Order: sequence, then structure tokens, then C-alpha cells
Amino acid sequence: MASKSPPPLRHPVPTHPAYIPEPPLTPGSPQGYQRFSSSPQPGQHQQTYAPSHVPAYTSPFQHQQQQQPPQPPHGGHGQPPPPMMQQQFGAWGMNDATAQFGMQLGHSAVAAGQDYVQRTWGGVLPIMRVKPHFNVSNSYVMRKLRIVLFPWIHKHWGRSSQRTDAGQTEFQTPRQDVNSPDLYIPLMALVTYILLCALHSGLQKRFHPQVIGESASRALMVVMLDFIFVQLGCYFMNVQSQSIDVIAYGGYKFVGVILALLIRFLNLGRTLGLLAFIYVYFANGFFLMRSLRSFVLPDAASRAAADPYATTPSPSQRRRRIAFLLFEAASQGVWMGFLVMI
Repeated sequence: MASKSPPPLRHPVPTHPAYIPEPPLTPGSPQGYQRFSSSPQPGQHQQTYAPSHVPAYTSPFQHQQQQQPPQPPHGGHGQPPPPMMQQQFGAWGMNDATAQFGMQLGHSAVAAGQDYVQRTWGGVLPIMRVKPHFNVSNSYVMRKLRIVLFPWIHKHWGRSSQRTDAGQTEFQTPRQDVNSPDLYIPLMALVTYILLCALHSGLQKRFHPQVIGESASRALMVVMLDFIFVQLGCYFMNVQSQSIDVIAYGGYKFVGVILALLIRFLNLGRTLGLLAFIYVYFANGFFLMRSLRSFVLPDAASRAAADPYATTPSPSQRRRRIAFLLFEAASQGVWMGFLVMI
């Protein structure tokens, strides 16, 4: 009986465990993995080889990119975007058409919002009327501050006018005319006054964040009361006034208040501080009286620029308007005295 030969022994071949790729940060498919695909090139056969060994620190995207064949460069106008841009849109679940539609929708929403704000708040917040009052330059600021602090040396106070493309006459901007009121200096002076009040409280060892709010409220209250007084006077005397110009003229008082406070902080003596306050009071009163005269008692050129249909005031009206200007100039002592008492 012939003996049978034993079957051949097969030794097991060691294999590496299957690699499980980590999900990307931004899933691009419902399964949670980003797809990398490229269209097959003609005349080429693609073969996918499983990596024999993947280190622990190797990203799966590196192997995916190595497996993709090189793509031809895209150039010229009117050609579709490269596949990588399409993959970026695809990572967020949208294509080029969806992205363009979203951008158009966003532009339409912004335009509709601007139109709504202009129609709703255009009368309350006249942005187009406020913007020219910030058209200033460095030379204008220096010359304007000199006029506010030393109005006695300024000779010509009339505002210059210009003709627009539509054939209308309007006043020039502050950059073009130093006599034109601006909102830049009053706004900066108001902020500086609030900071000086906070500094004074800090020097007195009693600073609190509430001091800033109290100083701002006190300053704004003075501006509003002065504005209401001037507007009421113009209303009863039948004077056409610009609200923004009235606010700008009333804000220049903070320049003199700041100067008085700085001299007070230097501890140069009570007498010198009082003399400084008296000087800035008379300077601001004289400046305000001459500036408000441009629309309370305008000359022929200013009257034509402000209101072409305005008539020349009678002698009695002229006397009342002069008295109003004197009273407004004298009232600055009350407002400025209230502001320096911090």
C-alpha cells in the first residue's frame, strides 16, 4: 500500500491592517468624506494601488492627491474654473451657480436695506447734508481755530457761494471757505472735553466710568438747549436757518472751554484762570454773533445763496434781529460757565 505525500505547507503572509481615512474638517458628501475625483484622460488607463504602508502622521489627502493624474493648466477667459475651485464649492454643498445666486441675492438685500434706510430715516438723519460739513483740511482747521480764539483779527465774515452744475447757488464747503461752519472741530472738541472731565476726576482720585457718561450728557444738554433757543428765535423772527449750521456754530464754544480747563489744570492761579475764562467767553460770543449774522442779517450775496426769494428785513425787524444776536452772544457765558464747573 503506497504512502501518500503530505500536502504542501503554506506559511501565512503578513498583511498590514486596512487604513481607515479620517473624515475631513468640512464634509463634502452625505457620508462625511470629501470626494476627490478627476475625469479619466483619453488613452490612459488609471490603476489604483493601495498604499503598502501609511505612517501614522501621514494625511490621507496626500495619498489621494498623489493618485490623481496631473491636470492641464486652464487659461483664457470664458473657460470653466479649475477642479480645485469646484471642489471648494462642493465642500460646502454648493456649485458655481448656487454661489453666484447667493452673491446676487446678497447685493440685492444690501441695496434694498440702503434704500429703506434712506426712505425711512432720510428726513431724520440727513446724511447727504451732513457729509459736506466734514470736508475739511489741516490748513482749514488751523485757520478756523485761530478765528475762534482770536476773532478780533478776522476781517471778512461773509460766506462764499458757488454755482452747481444744475445752475443753483449754494455755499462752499469748509475746505474751500474758512467762514463756512463745519462739524469736525465741534465734534473733536466735544470728545476732548469729555476726556478732560475724566482726567480731572482721575487727578482728584474720584474717577468712575460713570463720569464719562455724566460729562457727555452735560455737554449734549448744553448743545441741545442752545440749539433750541436759536431755532425758536429764528422761527419767531421768520428767519430761514439751517439746523446743521446752528449745531456747528454752537459747538465751537467747546474750544474756549477746553482752553479754560487746561489753564485751570496747570494751577496758574485763580485770577489767571478767571481771566482766561472771561477772554474765551468774549471771544466765543463775538465769533458767534458775527457768524450767526450770515443768516440772521445776511448781505445781498448771502441772502441769494441761502434763499433766492428772501426779502430785505424792515428796520424794526433788523433791530429785533440785532437784539437777538446780542442776547445769544451774552447767553454763552451761562453755557460755558456751566461746562467748566466740573
